[in-house]
Amino acid sequence: MGQPTHAFSDHEWWRSAVIYQVYVRSFADGDGDGTGDLAGVRSRLPYLAELGVDALWFNPWYRSPMKDGGYDVADYRAIDPAFGTLAEAEKLIDEARSLGIRTIIDIVPNHVSDQHPWFRAALAAGPGSPERDLFHFRPGRGAHGELPPNDWPSQFAGTTEPVWTRLPDGDWYLHLFTPEQPDLNWAHPAVRQEHEDILRFWFDRGVAGVRIDSAALLAKDPDLPDLATHSQPHPFVDRDELHDIYRSWRAVADSYGGVFVGEVWLPDAERFARYLRPDELHTAFNFSFLSCPWHPGRLRAAIDTTLAEHAPVGAPATWVLCNHDVTRTVTRYGREDTAFDFATKAFGTPTDPVLGTRRARAAALLSLALPGSVYLYQGEELGLPEAEIPVERIQDPMYHRSGGADPGRDGCRVPLPWAAGLPHAGFGSRGEPWLPQPEDWPSYAADRQERDLDSMLTLYRRAIALRPRLGTGPLTPLTWLPAPDGVLAFSRAGGAICAVNFSATPADLPAHSELLLSSGPLDESGRLPQDTAVWLDA
Repeated sequence: MGQPTHAFSDHEWWRSAVIYQVYVRSFADGDGDGTGDLAGVRSRLPYLAELGVDALWFNPWYRSPMKDGGYDVADYRAIDPAFGTLAEAEKLIDEARSLGIRTIIDIVPNHVSDQHPWFRAALAAGPGSPERDLFHFRPGRGAHGELPPNDWPSQFAGTTEPVWTRLPDGDWYLHLFTPEQPDLNWAHPAVRQEHEDILRFWFDRGVAGVRIDSAALLAKDPDLPDLATHSQPHPFVDRDELHDIYRSWRAVADSYGGVFVGEVWLPDAERFARYLRPDELHTAFNFSFLSCPWHPGRLRAAIDTTLAEHAPVGAPATWVLCNHDVTRTVTRYGREDTAFDFATKAFGTPTDPVLGTRRARAAALLSLALPGSVYLYQGEELGLPEAEIPVERIQDPMYHRSGGADPGRDGCRVPLPWAAGLPHAGFGSRGEPWLPQPEDWPSYAADRQERDLDSMLTLYRRAIALRPRLGTGPLTPLTWLPAPDGVLAFSRAGGAICAVNFSATPADLPAHSELLLSSGPLDESGRLPQDTAVWLDA
């Protein structure tokens, strides 16, 4: 097809963009079968344009058995029939572009589905075959090969299940996630070539960027040593070989003007920044901010650390409050422990939805005021809480592989409410949604919030529209202002100010000429109440 014909003039749009995450299965159901699809997304493009977002990031929409929400890919060049067709995806990309909205797709390079043609061929070919060299097949340990080849842990938190599965022919294969997701061998040139071809396939169809799932896990120590006895470097996390892979990918992206965002969970700031060098990834997700508790000192430290680790490589920071894996902001901020950690997720954790909503509104203004790009997970603009899913309806493998201890991620993936007066809150016309919607879901419906000047949706629309007034250049200075204890206040280039009060005592507003936006009403004296944020023009 050649390079896209509809080019954007702003080649560095991604440095300060607002990017909306679309979990297709739960966004909107166009054919009424209970599962979200591309037709549903296309029907809601005007809503997304009015929201004001610059791009859509789609979770995997490829052909998949859906053993892990589409992150088990059987064919990277085909749309899953539950979502639509390749032609419909191309039409969606074009229609979004006509509204000024770019498209970012998800690539899952660490593993494929066990239904992928490569893995099926490897199973059929047998031990020692070239087909098995594309994966990590090994004989077992023990007198009869009955023990796994090493002691590596599962990447699903809360589970101790092995990352090796034994086949009837005696070979074991590696899967850092579920047995239905065999890991690829990135030391094999065919694996590298295939993924570069996949990138070109989608850039040819007009996508503007690619989000890279589990970006720090691809390369493995070829000896696959035990973790317990292995010294640095880590045998499968953040290995130096990864950077050569991403330099090759960057050359592909640069030939199209495309961009990358990596899912990189690393505690070491210097190691993290290596992925953002000018010839590697453009951006990476900022998990320190996402997982931070609602606390002024901790949030300021997360912001300062994020900006400091990006500065040496000239990369823009990314800011996100929630995604398809993380407890929704309203629920998390209403809890006693407002941080996020996969290891501490549990059923029945109490939350105050009123408190959580007030804090989520303030957090929206805080995140949108920071320099860099912002990712907005679908439904956050509606103030959706985490839903409680009946255990018999839970589909997430994190729940099942933890023996029921981990509630899983389905609670933040419940189908969206669009219209309060329609069946299934307007998600779809006929079929029962693939995950059950709570009884109060219609109260969060988009059509109801559009008519409410004080709604979460109205707040997000206003904030995104006003955001350019804050000086959204990704590397423009952020200057912390003197403020009372429990208050964060900073100014951006051009003089705009954001202030957030975390304390129980109302705070005077910083000196200003105009109140641009507030997450909630000021008190009767015009001061900033607890858990409230404002944008001010100096």
